[in-house]
Amino acid sequence: MKNRIFLLPEKGEFYKANLHSHTTISDGRLKPEESKEIYKKHGYQVMAFTDHRIYKNHEDLNDEEFLALAAVEVDINLYDIKPDYERERKERGICPERRYGNFDYINQYLEEMHELGFIACYNHPYWSLQNYDDYKGLKGLFAMEIYNYGCEHDGLYGYNPQSYDEMLRLGNRLWCLATDDNHNSYPFDNPLCDSFGGFTMIKAEELTYSAIMDSIIKGHFYSSMGPEIKELYIEGNELVVKTGPVQKIYVIMDATRCYRKVAMPGETLTGAKFTLDGNENYIRVECKDANGFFANSNAYFLTDIGFGEI
Repeated sequence: MKNRIFLLPEKGEFYKANLHSHTTISDGRLKPEESKEIYKKHGYQVMAFTDHRIYKNHEDLNDEEFLALAAVEVDINLYDIKPDYERERKERGICPERRYGNFDYINQYLEEMHELGFIACYNHPYWSLQNYDDYKGLKGLFAMEIYNYGCEHDGLYGYNPQSYDEMLRLGNRLWCLATDDNHNSYPFDNPLCDSFGGFTMIKAEELTYSAIMDSIIKGHFYSSMGPEIKELYIEGNELVVKTGPVQKIYVIMDATRCYRKVAMPGETLTGAKFTLDGNENYIRVECKDANGFFANSNAYFLTDIGFGEI
């Protein structure tokens, strides 16, 4: 049997997460405990409460079936790897000045936050009306949002894979998240409700803070609006993708070419194999289902994963 490089871990369970949410602590309409209960009913096990410029650790919401991640949105989302470290300092306030375009200042701030125990995600560049020049100089990010469900309602600004690819083509090692960014200004039965539309499926050994954060840091997850990516690995020189029912499976890279498999009309795919030639630099998988919803894997640079060394 050929050796396999698992891009999504072979072992573990998938946990459904919303990694961008707001409550009554800032400008959301639900209390944290209300948000927890409704998301649990919709099959979520993990939530990051990213209230605007107010850091909170909602450890009181944790139980055997639900995990709250300590976090804050300071335009960029900060997720706390070490919530017990310098807790008083974090709760006093860690917000940066709003000095947009000053890469030196922002990058220094991100470095300071990293030392405090945070990892940083760049949020909704399309909704923020930003272009390549606004984010190309950022360093120290672990991820950026590829989809933001709330922004999709605001102006069809939710999906921005081009921004992600632009950062990857600069050589940035970034993961990608799909989130709700829910504020819940509309009832749950309203078509403008901003909950349950963008989520991240995290594969981890167990539902504990350390296990979930370790998987997030390592990129052991995929992002989705609906479709499933069940398995993702390289065997020999073949990329193997296994999914739920979808119509299209594409492998995106830093070139105008891509690899693709498309279902015949009226049919669906549940997987595909693609031969890699080793010149792809990075690869990422993008799936589309019959409803027009996408799922995205993280991007993997071939030199980082040891492709061709086995």
